[in-house]
Amino acid sequence: MAAPTLVEKCIEAATASAEAVERWRRLRRTLERLPSHLADQLLARLISRKLAFPSLLEVFQYSVEVIDLSGQNMVDGEWLAYLGAFRCLHSLKLADCRGVSSSSIWPLAGMDGLKELDLSRCQKFTDVGVKHIITIESLEKLYLCQTGVTASGVMLLSSLSNLSVLDLGGIFVTDEALSSLQILKKLEHLDLWGSKISDAGATILKAFPRLGYLSLLWTSVTTIPFLPLIKTLNISNCTINSIFNGPCPSGGVPLSKLILSGSKFENAEKALSGIDLKFVTSLDLSGSLLNNLDFLEKMENLEHLNLSFCGIRDTTLQTIAKNGNSLRYLDLKKTKITSYGVSVLAGTVPKLKYLSLASTMIDDSSLSHISMMPSLQTLDLSYTSIKGYMYNGNYQVKVPSACSLTSLNHLESLNLEGIQLKDEAIKPLSKLRNLKYLNLRSEYLSDSSFLTLASISGLKYLGYQGAVLTDSGFLSYVPHEDLKKLDLRDCWLLTQEAISWFCKRYPNIDLEHELVFQVNSKTTGFQNQVKQRRAKKEEPRGASSKVPFADERIRYATEELMQLQIVGERGSDVNLSHIPPELKKTDRK
Repeated sequence: MAAPTLVEKCIEAATASAEAVERWRRLRRTLERLPSHLADQLLARLISRKLAFPSLLEVFQYSVEVIDLSGQNMVDGEWLAYLGAFRCLHSLKLADCRGVSSSSIWPLAGMDGLKELDLSRCQKFTDVGVKHIITIESLEKLYLCQTGVTASGVMLLSSLSNLSVLDLGGIFVTDEALSSLQILKKLEHLDLWGSKISDAGATILKAFPRLGYLSLLWTSVTTIPFLPLIKTLNISNCTINSIFNGPCPSGGVPLSKLILSGSKFENAEKALSGIDLKFVTSLDLSGSLLNNLDFLEKMENLEHLNLSFCGIRDTTLQTIAKNGNSLRYLDLKKTKITSYGVSVLAGTVPKLKYLSLASTMIDDSSLSHISMMPSLQTLDLSYTSIKGYMYNGNYQVKVPSACSLTSLNHLESLNLEGIQLKDEAIKPLSKLRNLKYLNLRSEYLSDSSFLTLASISGLKYLGYQGAVLTDSGFLSYVPHEDLKKLDLRDCWLLTQEAISWFCKRYPNIDLEHELVFQVNSKTTGFQNQVKQRRAKKEEPRGASSKVPFADERIRYATEELMQLQIVGERGSDVNLSHIPPELKKTDRK
């Protein structure tokens, strides 16, 4: 792990606590001269640590260029009032900020340097707010996904002639609204998922000559016109007849990324006929209903392939193996693949880095074939029929099947959740020296396996769920300094005392267990008691005996008090009818 730079140390010291912030926040002129990239880092760290507040933003108004407040629920009109005064701001992300509304966005109106604005999932932002943001003529990227904007508000966006990225996902954009945007000739990225666009409205897409990304997920569109520069197309959860209609260049459209998750095809060959398949590098067919995948053989440069939830069988892997030289990502979870299918891939995918075989029918024999995929970094074998051992030779000697995985020198992530492994099957995993993420879940694992895993030096995440782990084994475990998270859910033998001791001993490790909440609650209660005791000790003498004074005069009108003052004078003859009964004390001695 590289040592922190001087800049990183300074930012860490400046954001260590609220007291640290107070010490430097008054150095306004110094902060105004701070280079933009450093000011961006400093403010981002303050936001992540919940140390930023509206008035603090003022010291950054001449230096910060990028602000990401996504998901920060404290952001409201006061924050935006300060942000509207920023002079160098280029990018502002307010996604998932529940306090942002159409009225609160008003201070941003007319900002001449703002190029990117993200209001995704700000549900209080409506057509009224659109009238404010269309005054920001410099906008190039605008994200309005899942806001309260309607088709009427979308039509107002036609005045933002510099837009190159426009996300209208989840908004009921109609054919008429889309037609009004034809003037946006610089548009390169358009997201219309969940819209009301029809096949007739889709023909309007020809008006965007630079369009390179298009999403029509969850729409009724069945075909689109030829788009000369399109590189990424998402038409998931649609019923597709033919992706491209009308005249196409010889060989087809040179798409590089095609997402067809959950789509239905009448004829896959016909649907893809307008695409030059040799240019496709990423294909997502997860959950799609396909009977024939022979077209995969034509995808010579395929790097990313997702066939999860497709119900494919081993025969499909024979087609994939023919062009496996360039494959880097392969997702086969929830399919009908067996160990035989994995054997077909062995030796044909030398560059494969990610492989998921979760919830398939593979067994231990598949591990020897997986070991012939030398570049693997992430391997998911969860909820399969693997048992952890094989019988070797005629003498039926049990051998841990995980021994085959020790040849994978680049393996960083291994998921074995839901496999009923026993202690002897775990020992070979300690030889995976580059492993950073390991997830296990088995009721047959005990203390010995848990202590064995402590020898994996670079491990950052360890899941050891549902095991027979005792307090003795748990407290004997000495985690490596790289460990960040330990998941011990459903380890039912652990006690609250052991959990508490571990949390105090290793405060930098995020421990997940059912008893952690109770431990934290007790610790918080104890800390509060200590604070109260300290406060009592620091109280000046006699302070605790003072009785709080309540000024009863606030209960009465001025006229009543004046009458009471006159009554107090001896010999005064005053009408007492207007004085409240509780103040009439005539008994004087």
